[in-house]
Amino acid sequence: MSKPKKPQLMKPATAAQKLDVYLPATPKEFQEGQISREELAELQRNPPQWLVDLRRDGPHPRNVVAARLRVSNSGLARGGVTEALTTASIEALAADPPEWLVRERETHAETRREEQRLKDRQK
Repeated sequence: MSKPKKPQLMKPATAAQKLDVYLPATPKEFQEGQISREELAELQRNPPQWLVDLRRDGPHPRNVVAARLRVSNSGLARGGVTEALTTASIEALAADPPEWLVRERETHAETRREEQRLKDRQK
């Protein structure tokens, strides 16, 4: 007879990363507890209102900010963006892009084109 399986638990930071949310903006009970894989799957299937609001309005983690601005995480750092941004601040940056954002978008696009060219060449 085998033992019942223990649920696999993850730290709140790992769960927040998998949910693409900024951990300090999540509720205290999320930040302070362990999250099982089943709970994470349930959060992804049926997100509570706080998760819906965070995904819509932010603040967003670096990877989400970078993706929405179409730059790399390194590009954000070079541009001086170190804090989490809300959807409104991301939209404001995108509407009137500063010089660093234009430059980083070009760099990011060129890098992706080169990666695709090398990938096609290997085929």
